[in-house]
Amino acid sequence: MDFQTYFPIWPSLTPAQQARLLAGLSERSAKKGAVLHSGGDCTGLLLIKSGQLRACILSDEGREITIYRLFDRDICLFSASCMIRSIQFDVTIEAEKDTELWVIPSEVYRRIMEESAPLANYTNELMAGRFSEVMWLVEQIMWKSMDRRIAAFLLEEAAIEGEARLHVTHETIARHLGTHREVVTRMLRYFQSEGMVRLSRGLVELTDEAALRALGNG
Repeated sequence: MDFQTYFPIWPSLTPAQQARLLAGLSERSAKKGAVLHSGGDCTGLLLIKSGQLRACILSDEGREITIYRLFDRDICLFSASCMIRSIQFDVTIEAEKDTELWVIPSEVYRRIMEESAPLANYTNELMAGRFSEVMWLVEQIMWKSMDRRIAAFLLEEAAIEGEARLHVTHETIARHLGTHREVVTRMLRYFQSEGMVRLSRGLVELTDEAALRALGNG
């Protein structure tokens, strides 16, 4: 399938705007673990064809926390931070799986957005959705204990992967949640003692999803 099929606002653009967008477009492949955008760089907007990306922010001490994830057909705006003046924090975009994507140059997108009300409205909706995810994360950090956050993360991973056997390390979980590996290890061992998970090297198997869901929603 081509870009026109993946870009939802395509039919609302004029033929001239469509031509300019296609002329500036580039395709890119990213292997798992590759960093596609870092800090204040203006990489451009990323539209995922297939794969999975992770957007995170880094503390001064080097700790990470995931602010949202991107899947097929999702668009990343924060990788075009130079286009969005209100962004006051640096975002890193990393491939969680091998990913195929399109890169839309920030300047091309910005100029078309200035001409096109449908594209401007679509962009504002995307931005509002992303900031809602960031605010949800802030609420989780402020009001939810770490055991509940880890339980919710494990359930989210199981839903994404479509299975209860998760090939994920304690360090990876800690990076997603902005905490220390030792904290995650302690909580997972507690979960195991309660029969909610089974642990082995590089693997967390969910054995009682109902109990995890009750904890995560508590």
